Amino acid sequence: MSFEEKVVESISRYKGEVIDVYQQTVKLPDGELANRDVVKHQGAVGVLALTDDGKAIFEEQWRTPIGKLTIEIPAGKVEPGEDLLETAKRELNEETRYEAGKIEKINGFYSAPGFSNEYMTLYKATNLRKVAKELPRDQGENLNIFELSLDEALKVVAEGKIEDAKTILAIYYWKANIK
Repeated sequence: MSFEEKVVESISRYKGEVIDVYQQTVKLPDGELANRDVVKHQGAVGVLALTDDGKAIFEEQWRTPIGKLTIEIPAGKVEPGEDLLETAKRELNEETRYEAGKIEKINGFYSAPGFSNEYMTLYKATNLRKVAKELPRDQGENLNIFELSLDEALKVVAEGKIEDAKTILAIYYWKANIK
C-alpha cells in the first residue's frame, strides 16, 4: 500500500526570517483531498561540545514561543548555502566562544515532521579551545553558558529541567557512546 500524499496546491501564508508557512492541499492514496499546514525551515545544527575534563557545554536562554528559560546544547540555523559542518563551527564560536580540534557528525532528525520540514544535524565537538576571534552573537541572543558532567546532565533531564528534544537526544547519545 502506498502512503504517499501528492501536493496539488500550495499557498504561501507567511514568509519570515526563520520560517515560511504554507497551506497545502494534498491528494491522499485513496484519492480524497486533505489540508496540511506546513512550516518550512532551512535546517539547523546542534553541537554536543565535550570538554577535556569530561563535561559538556550547555546554555540557558529564554525561549519566547514557550515563555520560559530552557537548557540546551549550542545550536542554530543553517544560513542559505552554508555547509552544515561550517554552521556547527560557527554556532559553537558564536554561542560558547570555543572552537573544536575535532568535530564529527552524530546523526540527524526531523524536529517535528507532522508539520515542519526542519531537519537538525547533531555534531560532537571535542578538543575544545577558546577562540582567537569571537564571532558576533545573533541580535537579542542572551545566553548563560555553563558545564555539566554526564551524571549532572542526566539528573537535570530526570528532574524535567531539560525539555528540549535535541539536548535530551545529545545527552543520551553521550551516555550510550562516550565513556
